[in-house]
Amino acid sequence: MSNLHLKIHGSIAELRLDNPAKLNALTVQMLDALEAHCRTIEKNSEIRAVILAAEGDRAFCVGADINAWADLPPGDFARHWVRDGHRAIDRLAQLSLPTIAAISGHAFGGGLELATACDLRVIAPNATLALPETGVGIVPGWSGSQRLSKHLPPAMLREMALLGRRLSADRAFQVGYVNAVSDDPRATALEMAHEISGKSPRATEVTKYMIQAALGEDTNAMIEALGGGMIFGTEDKAEGVAAFREKRKPKFPGK
Repeated sequence: MSNLHLKIHGSIAELRLDNPAKLNALTVQMLDALEAHCRTIEKNSEIRAVILAAEGDRAFCVGADINAWADLPPGDFARHWVRDGHRAIDRLAQLSLPTIAAISGHAFGGGLELATACDLRVIAPNATLALPETGVGIVPGWSGSQRLSKHLPPAMLREMALLGRRLSADRAFQVGYVNAVSDDPRATALEMAHEISGKSPRATEVTKYMIQAALGEDTNAMIEALGGGMIFGTEDKAEGVAAFREKRKPKFPGK
């Protein structure tokens, strides 16, 4: 069984990290579950927003479970562990629905990278953010040096990645990395999710695509999704499909 669960409450889906004994450290099984749950969410047309939360208040996620990767051969570490983790976190980032991270405790390494893949973030006052990889002889591997650079000032990112210093909740709010500091991050995230649920789902989806493209998040797919969605409702598309099925030359109306 995986320690990452999916629960659906009406129009809101909740992804929940459930490995508190290990401070919600990520395992291979949890990464696989994240990909599978994202596919399930995309297929459910009733869902309007997604919350990412965690059990316990000590840690949202302290990153990858060191026992899962420490003894891997270098080739396997690069070929599988790094790339598989990237694929899973990218899948979360590419969801068509708005995502909200409820950071109830410390978010380190892969946990910070996981939160950064979300659209909105709420953090507990005593939680901290960190990239501790160089302290254990490795480097950020799941977008800590890439995606995070779009959300933090360069000097701050270097301070975290090179010096290993932690970023406080207040400072994270001041620089715009998180949207709110809350004593109950999940409750605040839930309020945001309900607010999103009251908006137009199609307009929300397209707005997310436009922002993702501007941030360089899977830009090619975002542009083609926008173009595909626009053209799919046209009379030209309907005529093209009809002509193909009827084995005749299409007469496009230009509408």
